[in-house]
Amino acid sequence: MGRQKGEGGKGKARPSSSSSAASLLPTGSTATVGFGGYVGSSRLDSSSLATEDSVPFLDIDGEVAQHLKRLGRKDSTTKAFEYKRLLQDYNREVRRATHDTMTNLVIAVGRDLAPHLKSLMGPWWFSQFDPVFEVSQAAKRSLQVAFPAQEKRLDALILCTNEIFMYLEENLKLTPENMSDKAVALDELKEMHQQVISSSLLALATLLDVLVSMQLERPDFDSLPAESKHASKARATAISFAEKLFTAHKYFVDLLKSQSPAIRLATFSVLRSLIKNVPQVINEGNLKTLASTILGAFQEKDPSCHSSMWDAVLLFSKRFPNSWTSLNIQKNILNRFWHFLRNGCFGSQQISYPALVLFLDTLPPKAIAGENFFLDFFQNLWAGRNPSHSSNADRLAFFQAFKECLIWGLHNASRFCEGSDSIHHFRVTLIDNILVKLLWQDYMFFVSVKNQDRVFSGISADSSDNSGLASNKKTVETLNVNYPTSYLKDLGKFIIEILSGISLLEHDLLAAFSTEFQENCLGMLQQAENLERATESVERIIHFILLLEQHGIHRGENWPLVDLVGPMLAKSFPLIQSQDSPLSVRLLSVAVSVFGPRKILKELFIHNKGPSSSCLSDGSDGQLKEEQFMQMFRDIFVPWCLYGDNCSTSARLDLLLALLDDEYFSEQWGSVITYATNLEHSETMNGYRDSNHIAILAVLLEKARDEIARRKVGEDSGTRKGANPDHWHHEHLELAAVYVANSLPPFGTSDARFLCAVLGGLKEGDETTFVSRNTLILIFEEVFRKLLSFVLESSLTWVRDAGSLLAAGVKNFGMELESSLNVCEMALFALEVLDGSFVCLKTLGEENGLVTGILAATFITDWEFSIGTAIGDAIDDESRKKIKARLDFGESVHAFHCKISNHFWKSLSINHRMRIGIILTQSIRSAVFKEDRLSADKITSLCCLWMIEVLQRLCQYRDEEQNLMDQLLSKNDTWPLWTSPDFNTLKGIAALDVENATIDIHASGSNKFVSFINKLILEIGIDTVVGFVKHDPSPPEEAANEEDTARAWLAAEILCTWKWPGGSAVACFLPLLSSYAKSRTYCFQEIFLDSIFNILLDGALVYGGRSAHSLSVVWPASNDEVKVIEEPFLRALVSFLFTLVKDDIWETEKAMIVFELLVNKLFIGEAINRNCLRILPPLVNILVRSLCRRSIASGETGRDANLDSLEENHMPEAIEGWLQRLLLFPPLILWQTGEDMEEWFWLVISCYPLSTMGGIQALKPERNISAIERTLLLELFRKQRHVAGVTAAANQLPVVQMLLSKLLVISLGYCWKEFNEEDWEFLLSNIRRWIQSAVVMMEEVAESVNDAITSMSTSDNLEIIFQNLKQIVMVSDSFPIDIATNALLSFSLFSGPLILQQAEDANNVNPLRTERWDPIKDRILEGILRIFFCTGIAEAIASSYCHEAASIVASFRLEHPYFWELIAASVVNSSTQVRERAVKSVEFWGLSKGPFSSLYAILFSSRQVHSLQLAAYFMLSTEPVSHLAIIGEDTASYLVGDTTSDQDPSRLDLSSEQRIHLREEISCMIVKLPYEVLEMDLVAPQRVNIFLAWSLLLSHLWSLPSSSSARERLVQYIQDSANSVILVCLFQHIPVELFMAHSLKKKDTELPPEIAEVASAATRAIKTGSLLFSVESLWPLEEVKIASLAGAIFGLMLCVLPAFVRGWFTDLRDRLTSTVIESFTRAWCSPALIANELSQIKKAEFADENFSVSVSKSANEVVATYTKDETGMDLVIRLPASYPLRPVDVDCTRSLGISEVKQRKWLMSMMSFVRSQNGALAEAIRIWKNNFDKEFEGVEECPICYSVIHTANHSLPRLACKTCKHKFHSACLYKWFSTSHKSSCPLCQSPF
Repeated sequence: MGRQKGEGGKGKARPSSSSSAASLLPTGSTATVGFGGYVGSSRLDSSSLATEDSVPFLDIDGEVAQHLKRLGRKDSTTKAFEYKRLLQDYNREVRRATHDTMTNLVIAVGRDLAPHLKSLMGPWWFSQFDPVFEVSQAAKRSLQVAFPAQEKRLDALILCTNEIFMYLEENLKLTPENMSDKAVALDELKEMHQQVISSSLLALATLLDVLVSMQLERPDFDSLPAESKHASKARATAISFAEKLFTAHKYFVDLLKSQSPAIRLATFSVLRSLIKNVPQVINEGNLKTLASTILGAFQEKDPSCHSSMWDAVLLFSKRFPNSWTSLNIQKNILNRFWHFLRNGCFGSQQISYPALVLFLDTLPPKAIAGENFFLDFFQNLWAGRNPSHSSNADRLAFFQAFKECLIWGLHNASRFCEGSDSIHHFRVTLIDNILVKLLWQDYMFFVSVKNQDRVFSGISADSSDNSGLASNKKTVETLNVNYPTSYLKDLGKFIIEILSGISLLEHDLLAAFSTEFQENCLGMLQQAENLERATESVERIIHFILLLEQHGIHRGENWPLVDLVGPMLAKSFPLIQSQDSPLSVRLLSVAVSVFGPRKILKELFIHNKGPSSSCLSDGSDGQLKEEQFMQMFRDIFVPWCLYGDNCSTSARLDLLLALLDDEYFSEQWGSVITYATNLEHSETMNGYRDSNHIAILAVLLEKARDEIARRKVGEDSGTRKGANPDHWHHEHLELAAVYVANSLPPFGTSDARFLCAVLGGLKEGDETTFVSRNTLILIFEEVFRKLLSFVLESSLTWVRDAGSLLAAGVKNFGMELESSLNVCEMALFALEVLDGSFVCLKTLGEENGLVTGILAATFITDWEFSIGTAIGDAIDDESRKKIKARLDFGESVHAFHCKISNHFWKSLSINHRMRIGIILTQSIRSAVFKEDRLSADKITSLCCLWMIEVLQRLCQYRDEEQNLMDQLLSKNDTWPLWTSPDFNTLKGIAALDVENATIDIHASGSNKFVSFINKLILEIGIDTVVGFVKHDPSPPEEAANEEDTARAWLAAEILCTWKWPGGSAVACFLPLLSSYAKSRTYCFQEIFLDSIFNILLDGALVYGGRSAHSLSVVWPASNDEVKVIEEPFLRALVSFLFTLVKDDIWETEKAMIVFELLVNKLFIGEAINRNCLRILPPLVNILVRSLCRRSIASGETGRDANLDSLEENHMPEAIEGWLQRLLLFPPLILWQTGEDMEEWFWLVISCYPLSTMGGIQALKPERNISAIERTLLLELFRKQRHVAGVTAAANQLPVVQMLLSKLLVISLGYCWKEFNEEDWEFLLSNIRRWIQSAVVMMEEVAESVNDAITSMSTSDNLEIIFQNLKQIVMVSDSFPIDIATNALLSFSLFSGPLILQQAEDANNVNPLRTERWDPIKDRILEGILRIFFCTGIAEAIASSYCHEAASIVASFRLEHPYFWELIAASVVNSSTQVRERAVKSVEFWGLSKGPFSSLYAILFSSRQVHSLQLAAYFMLSTEPVSHLAIIGEDTASYLVGDTTSDQDPSRLDLSSEQRIHLREEISCMIVKLPYEVLEMDLVAPQRVNIFLAWSLLLSHLWSLPSSSSARERLVQYIQDSANSVILVCLFQHIPVELFMAHSLKKKDTELPPEIAEVASAATRAIKTGSLLFSVESLWPLEEVKIASLAGAIFGLMLCVLPAFVRGWFTDLRDRLTSTVIESFTRAWCSPALIANELSQIKKAEFADENFSVSVSKSANEVVATYTKDETGMDLVIRLPASYPLRPVDVDCTRSLGISEVKQRKWLMSMMSFVRSQNGALAEAIRIWKNNFDKEFEGVEECPICYSVIHTANHSLPRLACKTCKHKFHSACLYKWFSTSHKSSCPLCQSPF
């Protein structure tokens, strides 16, 4: 746009100045860095601003764009006008964008802008001063781009001077009304006007500075060429316009009255510029007016104007000094000026205060009264300081200005005074009234209002001096303000600077201040009656003296001492000495510290002795001679400072230390110690400890330690006396320290403090001591003796033993003590000394053993305290009193220990730490074995904590830790018990003959020690205790030697111990050992584990396998089964091997190697190793199982296929050999003692394990044996029955029956295909016989419990009752249970899949004829069910008495878990007929509880056996029990006799629903469910029981036909009676919040596992109608499993009780909760429910010519069409997406021949049916259809519910009113009677 205009104007005539203008503009579109204008009178360099080559005009708003668009349509003249107008626009963005546009325009057109320069220059210059910074910067950038060089910009201004002034003149004539031709708000117009006026004035002022002043200042101005003389013309033009504007605008005085601060600021700038550049405009006619306006401008309150105001005032006062005489100075100037000062310059302190001294310099001397003016000036200035609310910078500016003005006044006194006397008087007056009475008094009394009463006494003023009184009064008034702390420091600093300035001006002027200073100090010291007042005042003096040190002395001035402090102290010293107050002494001490002791003493001496004392000076520095200085120090200060112990002692000692001069330090310190110890005339210490000297000396030494630290700071600290602790040593001090350390009770209150002060070492880094090393050792030897005496006096054996260890390292130990109390007192004294100097222990060295002994003694004492505290809780008060002193001391030691950091312990040398560790570990061992006052668990826990403390504090590296562990585990007479660390010989394996050892695990020291080790392992890791890895990484070649450091013997010892207080090998140690072995290298693993195995195997071989045969080798082995082995080594070996195999640490190859090792040990030459034979069965069983399991896992088949891959497989050959050897023995029934037949039987049986991978009901062989082996095994089996004339039952020896039962199990498992009928008969007869024996035993238990409970009374003793019950249920002989367990195993094999497989095997030569054995099988199952019911009945009977009794009965089942697991499996697999016969037989039994109570007792048992609970649930939820297990016995028959027809009205009971109730066992969980269940733990058994009860109820409801009356009444009962809190409980488990969070994410992501399982369970329950799948996986209880059950229950509840759930959901008030529940239901429950409902409706037969139903699965709709004669109706039933939480919607889409009233009634009827239906919608539709049929048949509707068929019980109106004859539903009428509380007819109100 600009380019086109430029091009179009090329041919036009230009003004004469066009070429000049063009020469100023750039030739190209370039831009340089620089500032485009001027600010004030200073020209800024072009480098101060930067710009881009072009400024893109982009981010503009709509208003700006509109202006630019209009501008583009106008001619050049109009554009210039628009440009001017845009620069005055109210919108700052418009102005900024205009300048940005100008920048781009200049870049684009370059010199083509020249023709328009003059018309643009005025607005352009004006815009440089826009009040908005961004706009002014944009304007400067545009001008800078147009004129890159400063000279060019100046030439442009000169060229366009006339136009610029004309433009500014026009602007100054503007008013708010003519600012704009558009309708603009008045306030905007006023703001625009203010902006234009202020910018124009600033532009005018700056232009005058540029054109007038700056040109004149140019040095080459006169020599400029002719063409540059245009500047002169411009200057003349500027002056002319300035004169014109000055006159036209009435000297700009009116503008100073503007309300706009910007205009006033600009006006001051214009006036300043006129005064400077055109002073001739000011003449006699306007001088007075301008003087009054400018000099009286101090009424300006806006701080932004003050800078320009001061420029104008200072320049005017300097240029026109005579103007002062034309005014009333006091009225027009000074009153305003005083007000300005009193108000703190109205906030412009940083600007105004520096200008004050300049203002004073411009004052005409004759215009003011000098002395009074300055007094008023400083008082008003002082009044405006406002220290409470001013910033630090403002406060510093004030003090600097005050100081400068005061010094200026003193220096320029000759201006205002004539003659030297007058000048001196003027200066003295200023100092006295301002410095002394104003500044100094404010410094002394500046804090708060409470000091006001002190001001008047402190101010010494001449009553005739009014100014002084005014000053004092003002000072008092200012005391009402609390000043900041830094104010005092700043004030004191500037007072000192003023004093320094005065001393340089005239030294005698300090006399007034010095006198006031001395009088103030002396007066304050005399105010002894008011301690608080004196304290504050003296603190001010001390603070001032310290400030003198910082700001006066460092400049080398001597006036602070000579004129102030010296005279003050000389006058005050007698008072200070007599008062002896801490503050006054501190004043003297500070003065000594600041000025030096010799100077202070000289001042004191000179002022006290007079002029003749000058001869005592020793040199030019005026200091005292040595003898006088020392004499004053010894005779005056030492006795005074060391006299008495009172409140001033600390201050006097500070003074004494301050008086120590570097030159005379040794002599001074020697005199102090000699006087303090009182040994200058005697070498004895008689009476010394009774004096207070020791307390004073202790404090002195503490302060001396700080003095040493202070003297060490500085460049000369290395040579300075007193900087080295050795300089402070003194013989008398060492004697005193040793004497106090050796003293006996009673101790002085300061004795310990004195020793601590002597020794030092209170904290790290403080090792300064005032005695020699030999004395240090003597003191700590005495400390050790006192501590050791305490240890040896302990009542605990192990503590005394520890004391003996400590005493062994002390020479010549022995001390006669009068009483134990003395021991405690001495120990406490020693501890106090140690507490204050423990760091010094590190300096003692290692040769004397003191460090080891002292620190070990503190450990032991601390541990004794912990035991004493534990014991003290269990002893009586009398005994507690006896040990109180020791406990109190122990508590102190404990606190001492807690204070010591680990850094201190680690800083000790390794020898110290190891010696301490050895003593402490031995003490811990002794405590474990010998401490019998605490329980084993308590003492071992304490010892574990102690050992961890020792390791943490004393060990830095792993090898140090292991050294201490070796000491802890070292061998002695009591440890280890089973093994020995040295296994070089076989005898070293077992340290104790187990045949004769009787060990009580609760009292045995060895067991306690193992318990301690176990706790230690849990805390610090098994790696540290059992296996050791070197601290430094071992090279690869040394890795094989790693096992040498592992303690295999310790692992074997722990395993042999087996049980210990608080743990066992199975529960605690073996899992840790397994994890540890897995984490190590294979090489280490092999060697370490082999070492443990070999130790245990050798021990087992030595002591044989006692009781090993009781281990169930047929059942899957487990660590729980190992506990029956009594022999320690074998038990440990079996558990160890089982763990390694189970955790896959030893795999196939290793298992085979171990098997061969065991087989090789079976024979010793030709003889059999009987001990090896005894231990082999459990070991072989574990190995065989492991090998077989891995074979199956690898997928290999065939005879031990996984073993064939080995080079040699000897296992089958070994087993075959064992079978052949066993066949040489006679049958079991011909048992003969003295043979090895039993051991061989156990060995063979162990080789044939059975697998339970598919559950106990799916037992099968784990091995694939060869035909030879199978033949041998079958032969062994048949040999037991092929005994002529002898039956298997003939030999009733338990061992015979047990071996036979187990032989039958393995024979059946491995050889069943070869069984013939005789084999089966032999097997089943024995199974039945053994199970029957268990039946008889359990029946006896049940009957005994029944008799015991029924014969009891409430008065019987509970303990006796419980004891009787325990004797009944705890059968002493478990043989029937054990052998029945084997029988059940055989029966499970017989009944399991193996038999079914044989029935399908056509190639079997001996097929099993199951029909022959079915009766026997059923009788066996009846016996099993009998056992099952017996245990439940016994618990139910006991539960009727109390919960504890039931728990006792149920605990019997926990002793035989496998037996009950087999029982439960058989119960679940039993047939309906068998279960029915078993139930009836129990009912006929006649005990107090029946079969249902038995089942519930098992299901809800407090001693849970999961398999039994599942069996009980299975029976309760299936036929024939389920239909009788839910409903109470008195209502069950009522509901069973169900009929769909209406009952006889004569038999109808209005309250029939009250006759229905649930069984009491579940009613309390469904109807009476307590709200407390919501607070229970999520896995609480009570919660699970509630869920199981609801599961049974819902399963029962599902099993009932949907149209049955029994279901309807039960549903109605639940609807009315059940507690809906169950739903809240369910959703405590269902994590719907996770589902909600997942639903907010992407839909293709999988559900979190927690919610996925729950959702799946809910869907499955809806589809199957069963909860058994969820109950089966419920145990063992876990939150996830319970949540799955909760989801299944919710799903089935939605299915069978939809209205019940919907009612609860509708009542929810928490919107978030209802939302997430609805979302979950809609996603996982509703789809299946809706599909189920629609499917049932589609399948339902509503066969009727009048009724039809159609289903739309896509729309979830059902259309029911009812037609009758000429009438018809279509009802649409819509199922919501969240059905059934949201009600079903019913709508009538078509109606024919039916009135609107009847249509609405039928619609409501259908809605009522489908919404209240707690069953299938198909049934609701059927009932609604029947309701229609009855209506059309003429049956009257019930007047209460307006329906023919009742919506709940589906009955017809039968009960008729005798008066009105209307018939009602019985339920409706009952509800009417109940709610209305009357029995009248609802219609006619007649009595019913």
